Parts: sequence; C-alpha cells; structure tokens
Amino acid sequence: MRMLTRTGLFIGLVVVAAVSLTGQGSRPEPVEREHFVFYFDNPRYIDRAESILNETRERVRAFHLDTLSYKPSVYLVEDTDRFRALVGGRFPDWGAAAALPYHRMIVLKSPDQFNLNKPLEQLLAHEFAHLLVAEKAGHHSVPRWFDEGMAMLVSTEWGWSDNLAMSRAAVFGEFLPLADIDKLNRFGEGMAHVAYAESYLAVHYILDNYGKESPARFLNVIARGGSVSKALMASTGANSREFETEFRTYLTKRFNIVTLFMDTLLFWLALSVILLIAIYVRYRKRRQYFKKWEEEEKLQSTDFDYGDPDHPEQTDDEEPWRA
Repeated sequence: MRMLTRTGLFIGLVVVAAVSLTGQGSRPEPVEREHFVFYFDNPRYIDRAESILNETRERVRAFHLDTLSYKPSVYLVEDTDRFRALVGGRFPDWGAAAALPYHRMIVLKSPDQFNLNKPLEQLLAHEFAHLLVAEKAGHHSVPRWFDEGMAMLVSTEWGWSDNLAMSRAAVFGEFLPLADIDKLNRFGEGMAHVAYAESYLAVHYILDNYGKESPARFLNVIARGGSVSKALMASTGANSREFETEFRTYLTKRFNIVTLFMDTLLFWLALSVILLIAIYVRYRKRRQYFKKWEEEEKLQSTDFDYGDPDHPEQTDDEEPWRA
C-alpha cells in the first residue's frame, strides 16, 4: 500500500513538472533590440512595434522631455489570464494595455485574440508616454489627468468620438473635477471615455496657453516632491483651484448643445455617405455582372435549326431557301 502511495505521488510530481515545463516552454523568448526588449506571443509584430516606439521616442522631444534612461520590456500576450498575471492588481475589463513603471514594462493584449478598439500604434505610444511621465516625475505620484492627458497627446488619440463625448458631458452636466479622474479604473466605459477626453483637453489647454515647456516644468516640480498645486503654479501661474476654474470655463465655452447637435449631425451625414458609397459599389458590381452576361450572350449562336428532330441534318421544310 505504501509502495502504491509513493508510486502515485511520484507520478503526480512528474505530471506537475511536465505541465510546468510545458507552460514555461510556451512563453516567448526575449528579443532584444537597441532600445527595447520584446516578449511577443506572436513575433511577427515585433518589427512594427519597434518602429512605432522609436518614432514615439523622437516625438516626446517636442515637449522638452528626454527619452527613457532604461530599456523597457514590452509584452504582447494572447491569453487573458497571463495578461492579468503580468498586469496584477485591479484592471478594468475594457483595458487593452498597461504600463508598469516600477517594473519598467508595457503589457498589451494581442490584436489576434482581442478586439482592442484602437490601433497598435496608439496603444504602444500611449503606454510609452506613461513610462516616461513616471520617470520624469522621479516616480512620485502624478495626477491621473496629467498622466493620461500626456499619454493621449503623445499618441495623438483625439478623435470625433471624444468630441461627441465631451459635448454630451457638457449638455448633461457630466464634466469631472480633475481630481476625480484619479478613480478612472473604477469607472464604467462611458465615464472613462469622458475622463480620458477631459484629461487630453486639460494638458492640451496647458500647452496651447503656456508653451511646450510647461509639461517639463510641471514634472520637474513633482520630481522634487512638490504638490500638484505648486506644479501647476510653476507651469501655468495658477494653483489647483484657480486652474480648475479656468479650465472649466474653457470647457463650457467649447462644448455645448450646439456642438452636440453639430457632432450628431456630422455622424448622420457620415453614415449617409457610407450608405451611398455602399449602394454605389453594389450598383457597379451588378452593372459589371450584367455587362459580362451580355458579352457572353453575344458569343453564343442564336441561329437555331427548327427542322425535323428525327433527322436534324435535313433542311427544315419551312426554310426552302436553305436547300
């Protein structure tokens, strides 16, 4: 009995070890490049990802921010459980990618297995910006609105849907206090959309009104352990309360019932154009089909002999001129 128990235990350990080794073997091998290390479940995306990230490294220089001082790891995973294991902690279901500054890594869901709703270019640039903001802030806490706004600015994500979301927020009184955006991961997808759009607008407003150097000035104060209010004072000349009032005034002037109407009208116009194009394409295909049919009919003989079916080679009595 003891022998059987030991045998069973041994077999169990062998099975567990085999499964463990199989799991480890399925993990991608690191691919090291000049500025990044890639761990991609599908390696065909590596060259494209490296090109995107190198372009992003150059783009951030426009904001007077040097690039990262380290070589981050970039993961692209096809399994939900592995994605959650790498990201750790609370992460919203609608999230497609994450940056983990303390681990110096970016984790993305694979476009082969997930509906990301955004192109790979935007996701990679967005997460790279998060790593950069964290390093330039000396890994001190950065307000979420500034972090997300910089990431969206670097990744050039603003689009028509963001404009519509802000117009709706204006009409229904759903603008968020900037400090509340720190709770973004607890938001539903709709409110999260407003939070991201508002974050982008806040940073864009600072850049437009206070210059390209303003993000660097903001992060320099944070890196020295200064408060958000002091960082805003250094970059905009206003403390947190004053900037919030100033920014809210800007939002209410830019977004209102008129912009909502125009955005909705543009949506229906765009939809109408798409439908008209679809109808035209279908019409062209049908026309080409009938034209092809007519050409084929021209090549077929229509001079049929209606003579005696029992003697088809004989001349039809009703057509004596054929004799």
